[in-house]
Amino acid sequence: MRFARLAASLSLAVGLLAAPFAALAQPQSGKVHRVGWLHPLPIPPEWADAFRQGLREYGYVEGKDFLIEHRSGGGIERLPEMAAQLVQLKVDLLMAGNSAAVQALKNATSTIPIVMVGTNNPVALGLVASLARPGGNITGLSGLGDLGPKRLELLKEVVPGLTRVTMLSNLGNPSIVRVVQESQAAAKTLGVEFHTVDVRDAGRIDQALAVALQTRPDGLVLPAETMVHSPQVRARIAEFAIRHRLPSIGAWREFAEAGGLMAYGITIQDVFRRAVGYVDKIFRGAKPADLPVQEPSKFEFILNLRTAKALGLTIPPSVLARADEVIQ
Repeated sequence: MRFARLAASLSLAVGLLAAPFAALAQPQSGKVHRVGWLHPLPIPPEWADAFRQGLREYGYVEGKDFLIEHRSGGGIERLPEMAAQLVQLKVDLLMAGNSAAVQALKNATSTIPIVMVGTNNPVALGLVASLARPGGNITGLSGLGDLGPKRLELLKEVVPGLTRVTMLSNLGNPSIVRVVQESQAAAKTLGVEFHTVDVRDAGRIDQALAVALQTRPDGLVLPAETMVHSPQVRARIAEFAIRHRLPSIGAWREFAEAGGLMAYGITIQDVFRRAVGYVDKIFRGAKPADLPVQEPSKFEFILNLRTAKALGLTIPPSVLARADEVIQ
């Protein structure tokens, strides 16, 4: 069913990205588009770089054709205040890569177009009416759930004796509720005991890891959530996992690059390239209600063999062969 929905949404949106970047018409001259970007945490630099690069590929020049207004780093509690600030600036378009931020923007305006970037379960959260017909002023890219079950399967393949796994995540993020439910069901199918530990404050990551250790895990899982993948937190989790000889898997490549054993999830560059397609269409006059929500089509599996060696693990050839990138 998931792949059927993916095919349907992609076919409906075929016009969105059909033209190669080089063939796109240049942006209309004389108009400086203002983009308001809302996020509860500091915006990850890899996100900002990918978004700016995407706009450049579409022919937009920063300072001449577009400006970005950031409101970020205030936490989930300050999202309504920061969303109101962006609306008061009368920006041309709003964007967010976090479900709580998208909800705050939805509550703040019904007229300014909103582009969501990889937001999990937007229909279930009430952000859009449907993927094919989003309605209202919100469109963009869905996160296709969280792929939590797939991460658990990979961890089980690498560690066949896995009996307990602990998920570290910001449970204050509304989309994580669905992620936990899907992961719990997958863990039950795999015969694995599943625990969750709340991580809402980067400054308290050591306390969260101490709680995680009390669950006596055989492995750690990180969902596609920015708190646990922020630079400070992902580095601490990777270090903790190696020190306690715990295999770990995250959602984004940066976790594996920081020392996590594996990462499996969406390709950030692909997500922002597709998001820029929406931004370009809206800049040219399209209405969000007329632009179907797409699901991501590219996923990457990163494997850190250095970490595997430190953990004393031998990676099965069947897993190694599926890796898109191997960190030696």
